Order: sequence, then C-alpha cells, then structure tokens
Amino acid sequence: MGSRLRGVIEAIVLDVGETVTRDDRYWVSWADWLDVPRHTMSALVGAVVAQGRDNAEALRLARPGIDIAAEYRAREAAGRGEHLDESDLYGDVRPALAALQGLGVRVIVAGNQTVRAGELLRGLALPADLVVTSGEWGVAKPDPGFFHRVLEVAQAAPDDILYVGDHPANDVFPAKAAGLRAAHIRRGPWGCLWADSREVVAAADWRIDSLTELADIVRS
Repeated sequence: MGSRLRGVIEAIVLDVGETVTRDDRYWVSWADWLDVPRHTMSALVGAVVAQGRDNAEALRLARPGIDIAAEYRAREAAGRGEHLDESDLYGDVRPALAALQGLGVRVIVAGNQTVRAGELLRGLALPADLVVTSGEWGVAKPDPGFFHRVLEVAQAAPDDILYVGDHPANDVFPAKAAGLRAAHIRRGPWGCLWADSREVVAAADWRIDSLTELADIVRS
C-alpha cells in the first residue's frame, strides 16, 4: 500500500491489541464477567469504534458507573483474570518479527495493556528485543509520555523508528506527533473501519494488511 520513503528504519515498535494479539478472548471474558451476552458486548465495541470513542467506553455502556480497575482486581481474585496463549497471536506475528530481527532491526512490542498482560506476553517468548506495557511504564497512549518512553527504548532517532498499530488516535496520530514514522494495519474493528479515512491516509507513512509487509518496508 502507500508509503513515503525517507531514511533507514532501525527500530520497529508494535502495538499489542489487534496488532500482535487478537482481542476476541479479551472481550468474551469481559462479557462473561459482567453477565452480558457476548453479542451485546461485541455490538457495543462496534458502536464505540464507529463513534471514535475509547474501547473502555464499551464496558461503561455495558455497566454504567463501572470501576474498571476494581473489576480487574476482582477478576484476578476470582481466578478469572487475564490470559494469553499462542492462540491469541495473529498468525503473521512470529514470522514477521523473526524476519525483522534477521534484518538487524530492533523489535519492540509496546501497547496499552496491564502489568499482568506484559508478564503473559513475555511468557510467549516472542522474537522481540523488548516487550513492555503501559501498565509497567505508568503512562498510556495517546499520552506523549508513552512515546517518549518508546524513543528511549528504541535507541534510535525518531525518524528511524516505525510504530505499527491499528488505532488512529492511539497509534498513528500520536506516533507522528512524536516524530516517529507510522504504519496503520488494517485489522480489528479500529483498523478496518478507519483504514481509508482521510486523516489516516494523510498521516500514515504506510498502510498495511499484514505484519509480513514490514520486512519489505525495511528493505526498501
């Protein structure tokens, strides 16, 4: 898809949800915990995505007044906390990340997830130099502080770093504001719905359908 070529890419940083991992299990687990029909939860997620609102708004629509942090703790205490395994990864993740490392690119996975999610992701032994979450950093996207941390761990100049994600407001726009290059991936509800929006087309340096395309971007 489209690109605007400049310098050499030394580091690629990837979002987590709907970039590296599928969110299916995440939303199903919340629907079951809140005793909401899974179809209803799916529809609420679609509604907030269409309106450009944060994903967490789907939980607030399902249960008005919810304290999400408290519910996370309650789920953990009940033995129904977060879980990730190989089936949660998109099929292109391991080959794509391994190919990037083979090209000498520093590969980082960094997204808006909890401390527990970071532990689970590292347990999957991805071909990445670093796996870290907003919960561990204490700052979440789209806050500029998150991207300042990205710059620190990427160990490269902003223009030599490519941030990859599905979410325009959390990934593409703040990455560009921080001076990074950005690739928008068309998958997941955010990625598919907003892929052809005028703002995303104008902002993204690349628009991709698979992580396997990243190796060709680096080579070019």
